[in-house]
Amino acid sequence: MQIWVDADACPVAIKEILYRAAERVEVRLTLVANHTLRVPPSRWIRAVQVARGFDVADNAILGRLSPGDLVVTADIPLAAEVIAAGGEVISPRGERFTTENIEQRLAQRNFLDQLRGTGEITGGPPPLGAPERQAFANALDRLLTRRAAAD
Repeated sequence: MQIWVDADACPVAIKEILYRAAERVEVRLTLVANHTLRVPPSRWIRAVQVARGFDVADNAILGRLSPGDLVVTADIPLAAEVIAAGGEVISPRGERFTTENIEQRLAQRNFLDQLRGTGEITGGPPPLGAPERQAFANALDRLLTRRAAAD
């Protein structure tokens, strides 16, 4: 298993949790972004810079993804494609996207997108706080523990 991060919008606090987890369980962690990223020196952690453009980072992740890999993203369409390709997905807030919930999340995202298109102000998610960081760390730990038990 490898962990892929849609790093353009991933909060620093979540990246730090991922760095520690990669070192602890010795799993490859790759952050993909359209800008330069500084990552700690590690044999387990690397950053990949891609060109700027719509879905370039998403496509880079999808092009390298193997079934069973984990992707960290808040991008619902990317999450749906990862699931279809056999990967697992958690958001930076600790929500696990699955075949059971991704269609509903896509519908909700599309509805909000339509509202924004009409000029409706829908607002964004609240700031990432300690409860969200803990929810992410717990979700990541559950996935990594389940993977270790399966190996």
